[in-house]
Amino acid sequence: MNASAAGSTADSGAAADAGGGGSRAIEVRDLHKQFGENLVLQGINFHVDTGEVVCVIGPSGSGKSTLLRCVNMLEQPTSGTVLVEGVDVTDPETDLNRMRSRIGMVFQQFNLFPHMSVLRNLTIAQQRVLKRSRSEADSCARRNLERVGLGDRAEAYPAQLSGGQQQRVAIARALSMEPDMMLFDEPTSALDPELVGDVLDVMRSLADEGMTMMVVTHEMGFAREVGDKLVFMDEGVIVEEGLPRDVLSEPQQERTQLFLSKVL
Repeated sequence: MNASAAGSTADSGAAADAGGGGSRAIEVRDLHKQFGENLVLQGINFHVDTGEVVCVIGPSGSGKSTLLRCVNMLEQPTSGTVLVEGVDVTDPETDLNRMRSRIGMVFQQFNLFPHMSVLRNLTIAQQRVLKRSRSEADSCARRNLERVGLGDRAEAYPAQLSGGQQQRVAIARALSMEPDMMLFDEPTSALDPELVGDVLDVMRSLADEGMTMMVVTHEMGFAREVGDKLVFMDEGVIVEEGLPRDVLSEPQQERTQLFLSKVL
């Protein structure tokens, strides 16, 4: 970690601690992740308060997605601590299945079962994990399909939907597990440009409802309009974080300035 990045991370973390008033939904302490000789995360410290929308930006290979996957332990950290609603998920004694039931995850790819209807894609985990009856699961699934604007596509199959519709189904599937928070890993990156808006609209509505969200994204407009906090990562460290309008309009670190000059 370079000195400026380290100073920025420490300063921003202290500022957040001083000014934060909400309970912590996610807290990451001195997180490291290494793949062989490749240091992907190098001492990450940050938090997401309950009801907060935190957007994470940065160049490809900066560690954004790895950080997100460490939060729900899809990746095992090399060292450090991740707390989810106060529970240390890096503790081997933690029930990860129970913890993951509180965290909705939406990936770049939709990961829908192609041989199942939209409705069945939303009900299968409810029945198997939450032990809901078929009627309970169907009712919840239909509510969430309405919520993402796809109430009329319950009986369709994934191949009959556009990419944007499939991603909205994936969001509805995550919501049907009634999570406390949502993690989004570049949810619009695989979509044609004209399909991006519908997915972002759904995410905006979730933010308006008070859903806690951590969003890895390259959609700077969304980050500016919806995010409560913006985190810029590069080479496995947090280079800069703050209010989205401040970071995007007046970045303080040279690396942040260079990145934003190429994407804005």
